[in-house]
Amino acid sequence: MAEKVKPYKDSKLGKKEQVKQMFDAISEDYDGLNRVISFGFDLKWRKKVVNTIVKKGAKNVLDIATGTGDLAIQMADKGIAQVIGLDLSPGMLEVGREKISSKGLDQKVEMICGDSENLPFDDEVFDAITVAFGVRNFEHLEKGLSEIYRTLKKDGVLVILETSVPTKFPFKQGYKVYTKYILPLIGKLFSKDKSAYTYLSESAAAFPYGTEFNNILGKIGFIAMENRPQTFGVATIYTAIK
Repeated sequence: MAEKVKPYKDSKLGKKEQVKQMFDAISEDYDGLNRVISFGFDLKWRKKVVNTIVKKGAKNVLDIATGTGDLAIQMADKGIAQVIGLDLSPGMLEVGREKISSKGLDQKVEMICGDSENLPFDDEVFDAITVAFGVRNFEHLEKGLSEIYRTLKKDGVLVILETSVPTKFPFKQGYKVYTKYILPLIGKLFSKDKSAYTYLSESAAAFPYGTEFNNILGKIGFIAMENRPQTFGVATIYTAIK
């Protein structure tokens, strides 16, 4: 399972602490490297997530593992009245706050430091919850998903954007070469943390996707699960209802 994949193999810290340390280290480079390693497709995937939320008529949204706030900012730009971005990494949040201020969105987007497995909110607070490239970093996946379920309103929607593995030739073979050799090399060349992008590729390969992930959502209590593979299957958008 993905829980066994950690950023720093020699560290005695738990996965959660290692993930925080890793994202603090790469926070200044994260946005630029994201564009490079995804060939810009991550912007299109996030736009689809935002459109799904807007169509549901959500007024208040929690964006978990918000990072530097890309998704939270896009939702605010599209008219969502209140967005809370939550992340473990103070470094990522600081970059996000600067972006939010530069766009004049301080009244619509709030960035807070918090743990996705112990959300600091009451039950049934949010119309929608989003997670973009974050669930595979949960230390205990089902606990994190249960917290999402708890804080989501009845009939509220969960939308997750996460990496997945292509299943068709030649994309499956090309993806393996890219994630095993090219992605870690890019990280080593351009990032301060040489282990980070090796972890990101390994965690992506180990994480359950498609029907397997839908089954986990169903186990938590969600209904109407759907998964939409993106760009030959290198990422997937999941939707589910409480």
